[in-house]
Formats: sequence, structure tokens, C-alpha cells
Amino acid sequence: MASIEPTVGRVVLFWPDQNFPGAHHDTGKPLAAIVAHVFDPTLVNLTVFDSSGYSFAQGNVTLLAADQAREPGRRCAEWMPYQKGQAAKTEQLEKKIAGGA
Repeated sequence: MASIEPTVGRVVLFWPDQNFPGAHHDTGKPLAAIVAHVFDPTLVNLTVFDSSGYSFAQGNVTLLAADQAREPGRRCAEWMPYQKGQAAKTEQLEKKIAGGA
């Protein structure tokens, strides 16, 4: 699958670990987050919104590639399903254009 380039302001899903300072009422679901800084395609700083709507800074968060599986209990961020779907559609279209079809 095509990679998705992280940029400041993009929304991602954040999976906290047990050390997350905010309220996380449903541990089976991710939290909303906004990319605040990009170190490289796999490492970002985030502003995370907890289950109560409060925001918390989370630095040096691993951002999984669109095709990379998440390990349960691991603190990380991932792209939303919609973003993964759009990346896949874009990749298919690019292949079709490159093939001359």
C-alpha cells in the first residue's frame, strides 16, 4: 500500500498505553489526535484528546505505516480507516496511469 506522508495538522488515531495522563474510558478504542510536529514518516508529536475532551501533549509517538499492524497495548498512532482507503485508491489509480490504461 502507498505510504501516507504525515504533515502538521493531520488527524490520526492514538492508542495510549497505561501511562497516558488523561481519561480513557473505553480502552478498546483509540483517541483522536492531531499531528503537532513531524520528525520523520514514523515519528511524530501529537496533541491528543482524551475521552472527556481534554487535550494532552504526547511526544515521540510511533506512527504506523498504513499497512502496518498495531500491537495491542503499545503506545502508537495510526491512520484512520478512511485515510488508508484513500491511499489505496490513489495507489491503484497511479498504477493504472503508469500502465497506460
